[in-house]
Amino acid sequence: MKVAFENILVKISFIVILILLLIIPTFMVEQLITERNQRQKESVQEVSDKHAQAQQISGPVLTIPYAIPREDGKGTRVSGLFHVLPEKLNISGELNPEKRKRGMYETVVYGSSVHIDGWFDHIDLQGSNLKQENLQLSKAYLTIGVSDLKGVTKQVSIKMNDQSYMFQPGVLSSEVIDHGLHAYCKLDSTLSKQQFEFDLELNGTHYLRFVPIGKETSVKLTSSWKDPSFSGNFLPSTRKITKDGFIAKWNVLSMNRNFPQSWTGDRYNIDSAGFGVDLDLGVDVYQKTMRVAKYAILFVALTFLVFFFVEIMNRILIHPIQYTLVGISLVIFYVLLLAFSEQVDFGWAYFIAATMTISLVCLYAKNLLKSWSLVGLLGAILTLLYVFIFIIIQLQDYALLFGSIGIFLILAITMFFSRKIDWFQADEKGVKVIEEIE
Repeated sequence: MKVAFENILVKISFIVILILLLIIPTFMVEQLITERNQRQKESVQEVSDKHAQAQQISGPVLTIPYAIPREDGKGTRVSGLFHVLPEKLNISGELNPEKRKRGMYETVVYGSSVHIDGWFDHIDLQGSNLKQENLQLSKAYLTIGVSDLKGVTKQVSIKMNDQSYMFQPGVLSSEVIDHGLHAYCKLDSTLSKQQFEFDLELNGTHYLRFVPIGKETSVKLTSSWKDPSFSGNFLPSTRKITKDGFIAKWNVLSMNRNFPQSWTGDRYNIDSAGFGVDLDLGVDVYQKTMRVAKYAILFVALTFLVFFFVEIMNRILIHPIQYTLVGISLVIFYVLLLAFSEQVDFGWAYFIAATMTISLVCLYAKNLLKSWSLVGLLGAILTLLYVFIFIIIQLQDYALLFGSIGIFLILAITMFFSRKIDWFQADEKGVKVIEEIE
């Protein structure tokens, strides 16, 4: 067996097979990361269920039931709902985020104060095949869309043309809005301009979004959150982000979205036009750890490559079991990284796990290489490799570019240092070295 492993082709074959076998524990580590990530999501979901889910506000939408009489005057031929959106919608809000923990897991919740005002213009029935006498004005009502009513912290009332109406939970029709509040309102027969305003105190998690239902919708949002992520169909027209928080403004026109100002029935989906701000914590430790784990085989292959060249160039024989132990220690690095990153900042977790792994491999290699200079070289190479991977995972947009360049340079360095090795004589030299040691 010893003579067989002195053969360079046998050694290379074993190293390749060992690298492939180490994919199995690497896969198990990735499964562990996924499991811990899922547990985090479940814990965060518990917080969201008790506080309130992510919120999207839409409305108010004015809905007027209609009925078209039969030509013979007996009963009705057609009945339904006529939906009207505001001519102008102004929204101003303040977002007060707060980090909450469930065990070791962290999420973001918020409270918000939102003021909404605007007006419905003179109701135009052109293009609807309706006449004013078809409208049942006494049954008209307003609807506000709120994703999770559990987040409403104060009774909501709307003032419209000097009259106040109290909102009730639930929606009377899901043709436009699925979840929210409704309030009956009075319309006069002139169908004149209807001005409105109301305040909404709302709790939520993760994000707050708005639906641009106005012919012109203006939104201004302020918050102390320092790292906002603007999402949805529209980005802010202006935004200012400082160490004290952010101020963002949106201005959306009806021509920017895919639904009109009025229609009958459930022809359009307005929720898909939502926009706003996300308050997530960015790339969490599980995503970062998983990204590092994707480079596991590169870690193992390059470390084995260093040991292999030390064998060839310094005429030292390293046993396959020793390769295996080194490979396992490299895989355990990811378990250490996962465990520490759940307790401390990811950068410190990476530093601690890398330092422990490099120290273990170098101390073990001292008994194999019999030289502190070779151990120092191995430690330097491993340190550069861990630093290189850490830099890559920080550069999300340029990870592929820098990663491919780095791998190319590693290959170039390997080819440079191995250019003078006579691979046909390597086996003979290895045998001679073994004889000299014995």
